[in-house]
Amino acid sequence: MKLAELQRQMAAAIMQPLAKADRQSPRTKVDYIKPNDRLSSLERVEIYSRSYWYRIIDSMFEDFPGVCAALGPRAFARLVRAYLAECPSESYTLRNLGAKLGEWLKRHPGYAGNKLAVALDMIALEWAHIEAWDGKADAVLGPEDLLELGPSLRVGIQPYIRLVELHYPVDELRVRVNDVNDIAEEHEATSNAPSRMKKRRIARAAARLKPERIFVAVHRLDFSIYYRRMASGEFQLLSALRNRRTIGAALTEFYKSSSMPAEDLEPLLESWFAIWAELGWLCRPESQQSKPRSRKVR
Repeated sequence: MKLAELQRQMAAAIMQPLAKADRQSPRTKVDYIKPNDRLSSLERVEIYSRSYWYRIIDSMFEDFPGVCAALGPRAFARLVRAYLAECPSESYTLRNLGAKLGEWLKRHPGYAGNKLAVALDMIALEWAHIEAWDGKADAVLGPEDLLELGPSLRVGIQPYIRLVELHYPVDELRVRVNDVNDIAEEHEATSNAPSRMKKRRIARAAARLKPERIFVAVHRLDFSIYYRRMASGEFQLLSALRNRRTIGAALTEFYKSSSMPAEDLEPLLESWFAIWAELGWLCRPESQQSKPRSRKVR
């Protein structure tokens, strides 16, 4: 057997979903692996398979602690195993492992039970969290660039910012989960009882969440991720700018959709632009980003 074929068979065996009691399926083809005096061929492959599956399952728990808290660890574990069996890793990095989780759960709503809507909102928020963490950052527009915001001017929104519309206040729940996890890490060497009690409270709070339409910008600042709630008008305006609308077109649409008088909107707009500038959210549109010159190869 050639090396490439051996690698393919070994990878297929390792990545095959674990059977009952986290064992390898007895039907797994392992005749290319030698047994030893302690382990059969199947048991030797099983060591690597368990290591692989436990790592990717742990990665999902690390990336979606809010979904885990909302559904409960056991229900989330069942969901994760079913999801990974249908949507295995296709990337060199575990970062992309949960990219399809929201769409998958919509097709398999039974794994979330009566918490489906909350779980889908939390998935959207936590995936935005992942994207905001390592998303691209462009050069920030300085004060001199914003002196005259003419109607034909186009400004961009930092690529790492994610604008998320939610139907439940899962952002607050996610912050509570993060606080509990931080406490658990600090007291890892002692008793975990307090953190377990707090996690149970969070699960009960998730079950009691009332529908509420909220708008959140998930962004990073000083190597931390923040969830900033905003009014629907601010969300609409940022979305329009992200969609490459000119400032004039974005503001015209904003004024038309608002029920507030124009004289009340102007100071509001000034405060929004001031906040965006202070947070470094504004940048040049992608089409105006400087591109490296191509050099002719002789």
